[in-house]
Amino acid sequence: MEIERPAMAGTLESSDCQVTVEPGDGRIDFTLESAVINQYGNQIRKVVFETLSHLGVDNIKISMVDKGALDCTIKARVEAAVSRSVNHFVNALWGGAFE
Repeated sequence: MEIERPAMAGTLESSDCQVTVEPGDGRIDFTLESAVINQYGNQIRKVVFETLSHLGVDNIKISMVDKGALDCTIKARVEAAVSRSVNHFVNALWGGAFE
């Protein structure tokens, strides 16, 4: 799946994260800003990369500002940002399909 335009999902509220995606340059370029990066940075990266893999995205620039989001929130925000960045989205992880 190709990212077609910049998109954003999430907020900067406590226990949330803000994810921004835009077309990449042939790879996954991930930037993370978090107060808990030393404790949870590896887990956050794992969730982001697994979610992108499930979505079939391998060419993306993605940045995240984390405010203590749980894994399920991170996954949902990545999915939402990616879905907003494409003109069509089929076989969504949440079971639906939309175009």
